[in-house]
Amino acid sequence: MSNAEPILSQFLTKEELAAELGRNARTLDRWDALAIGPPRTFVGRKILYRRASLQRWLAAQENPSRKNTAAAKKSSARELRGGAL
Repeated sequence: MSNAEPILSQFLTKEELAAELGRNARTLDRWDALAIGPPRTFVGRKILYRRASLQRWLAAQENPSRKNTAAAKKSSARELRGGAL
């Protein structure tokens, strides 16, 4: 017997991902219908999520803090007016 890694070891099922995210599995279906969820793969009728794709999707969901966003908007407004307040 070889020590090869199982072929699906880098994938999570919908139920596993929902548990990891603390969400209901139906939420993942809704996100997919709205085209805002993580990429998924089908093997027959089974839905699988690749771990690497999930990490990229989660990173893309990051938002700058509100404090930094507000400061950037204030700075942009100043630049548009051509000077400091």
